[in-house]
Amino acid sequence: MARTKNRGLQQSFSPSYTVRRWRLGEYIRLSKEDLKKGKDDSNSVINQRDLLNDFYQKHIGEFESVSEYVDDGHTGTDANRENFQRLLSDVMSGKINCVVVKDLSRFARNYSDAGSLIDNLFVQMGVRFISLAENVDSYLNPDSVSSIIVPITNVMNDQYCYQTSKKIRQVFDYKRRNGQYIGAFAPYGYVKHPKDKHQLIIDPDAAEIVKLIFSLFLKGTSKRAIALYLNEHGVPSPSAYKLQKGIPVSARGYDDPMWGARMIHSILTNPTYTGDLAQGRSRVKSYKVHEVESVPREEWVEVAGTHEAIIDYETFDKVQALLQRDTRTSPKGREVHLFSGFLKCADCGRAITRSVGNNNNVYYACSTYKNRSRTACTMHSIKHNRLEAAVLFAVQQQVHLAVSYSEMIASINTAPVKKSQSIRLEELIAAKERELAKISRYKQSLYQDWKDGEITQQDYRDMKADYERQIIALTDVLARLNAERAELANGVKSEHPALVAFTKHQNIDQLSRELLVELIDHIKVYENGNISVRFKFADEFRRIAEYIEINTTKPAVAG
Repeated sequence: MARTKNRGLQQSFSPSYTVRRWRLGEYIRLSKEDLKKGKDDSNSVINQRDLLNDFYQKHIGEFESVSEYVDDGHTGTDANRENFQRLLSDVMSGKINCVVVKDLSRFARNYSDAGSLIDNLFVQMGVRFISLAENVDSYLNPDSVSSIIVPITNVMNDQYCYQTSKKIRQVFDYKRRNGQYIGAFAPYGYVKHPKDKHQLIIDPDAAEIVKLIFSLFLKGTSKRAIALYLNEHGVPSPSAYKLQKGIPVSARGYDDPMWGARMIHSILTNPTYTGDLAQGRSRVKSYKVHEVESVPREEWVEVAGTHEAIIDYETFDKVQALLQRDTRTSPKGREVHLFSGFLKCADCGRAITRSVGNNNNVYYACSTYKNRSRTACTMHSIKHNRLEAAVLFAVQQQVHLAVSYSEMIASINTAPVKKSQSIRLEELIAAKERELAKISRYKQSLYQDWKDGEITQQDYRDMKADYERQIIALTDVLARLNAERAELANGVKSEHPALVAFTKHQNIDQLSRELLVELIDHIKVYENGNISVRFKFADEFRRIAEYIEINTTKPAVAG
């Protein structure tokens, strides 16, 4: 017995070519590629319009209505064109049942999209499709749609877009690697050189605002508070500023006349302000899929020293280090608190968070204990005043140590003979080399053990993979140890960066977030209220101490 439900569904999609008077939709498209080739924008659209209107006038008796759909400056590989989608919507609603285009490439350059619409959807819905250049008319000559010319033309159009996209990407990649700026719009703080659009020069007024943003952030002002400060002081946002100055501005993402936290974050993370170009940070997924995706840092094209810097490397690096920390503020808060993002629980390893108790006394406690479970960890409480004093004292002691090291190294380096061989390093390297040789022998004997039937094939594979992992790990350790030995052999200068970082703070009597991010990696808080400070350059200080020990220890005298 026939299924009446399915039969009815099939009938609803059957072609109804008995209709003789059509509701015409004229579709016109001009791509950005056409504009780049120097074609006149308006004339190209006008030419298509004239051609389609001429067709309509010659066959006016066949049509009861006509509507026009124009996408100006849109690629044919992207189906998400505003008026193209409006045309399809009108087709689905029945407002349009005949579509005419100048040629197939105007309709779509994506082979799959064109084929799906022309061969399937339009046929199912009884929609007449006309392409003047290819002499295609699905009503008067149904075979013209099914003939080889339509799919071949669609494939050629698709391939044209692929080759064009490939060539454009190759040109862009070449320019990026040669340090040429290829962005359509200069970053805020810069303008394009009037004689070379691939060169950036500083915009003095905007550059001062960029410097202010970095300075405020280093002083502990949150991104949200920086945006509020700029808005309250009447500083125009990047888009508003560019419009005021008559500088070209992108229509996408720059429609907000007010500063916001996202704008501030974008500026704080842009390496262009250091004088380097970091391009290729985003890309469209393909010439067909026009969604923008982020590109991993290792795939960026970075070229140093391509233009004048607004922010020095040291300041930029400090800001990036701060951005990686947990620096959230309350909705009403404007300043990031001094120790925000630096404190860790010595037992559970989670963050130590700030609280305000009675009489506005500020204290810190383990976030696990406060927010998750009081059985999972203990409070690890410490008052702010005590914490600040303890950290300041630790920093002062490390500064004093750096000054002493600098003086000792200066004395050592004036001596006629300097020693650099470390017994510790030599013993470590020798031990790791013996271990690597042993693992390598084990790995080599595995194959014979498998062939002799002493182990299974699966055991062979598992053990081989495990030995290879050990070999890689040991090789990395040896590379680091040998690099450390080579560094030690070159000696240590009293102007070593690790020493300079601390010695320049000899008169420190107060902590700041800028100082913390420069000198401190993290601070652990223990249950008894004690703290331990993990300073940056810890490994460098250890090597410096070893160098001093080697050159100040007197050799043992045989008895």
